[in-house]
Amino acid sequence: MSKFVILLGGTVHVSDRLRQLVSGARVLAADGGIAHADILGLAPELWLGDFDSTSPELEAKYAHVPRVVFPAAKDMTDGELALNEAYRLGASEVILCGAFGGSRADHTLLHLTMATAHAAEGRKLVLSSGSEEAHPLVAGVYDFDFADGTLFSIVAFTPLQGLSIEGARWPLKNMELFFGSSLTVSNAVCGNLHVSLHSGKAILIAAPQIA
Repeated sequence: MSKFVILLGGTVHVSDRLRQLVSGARVLAADGGIAHADILGLAPELWLGDFDSTSPELEAKYAHVPRVVFPAAKDMTDGELALNEAYRLGASEVILCGAFGGSRADHTLLHLTMATAHAAEGRKLVLSSGSEEAHPLVAGVYDFDFADGTLFSIVAFTPLQGLSIEGARWPLKNMELFFGSSLTVSNAVCGNLHVSLHSGKAILIAAPQIA
């Protein structure tokens, strides 16, 4: 198993859970996401991007980190370039850290959909800001370690078939859920959260820091 953390340019709130999540991982930084390295005690082994969101202060502070520089006019985001590099280096699990917030809602949405697309290919990914955490859902069975009271939502990216939720305030059994439905928004953990899905693609977004 080779766990990688990719530092992205969104928001990061340091928590014990986030520290545990990134512990022991190899670290790649995507452009300005390297700003999170210090507060998490991480040492990136590679810094990728077009460096259009990197300040002179960060340039100087992390001048020792090897870089791969891309032109600004490219057909991938810095985050996707870093994710592809992690898989090229043999990643079996990836944590997208700083995947939410920031000034670009389009990048946040891309991180959620990109992670789900990779999960559909059998890859394991988690997205986290420290205050929010997201887990792609494709056909399969999932168990989560969230504490009682943790708020969570499941957002469908496609029609879902056979969605079941156990260990929640509002459980579901073998439900069909259409794209755009709000039925599975704002639930709460009550016991051991267990989710299963027969077919479709979705993402579970939780707020573990307020449990």
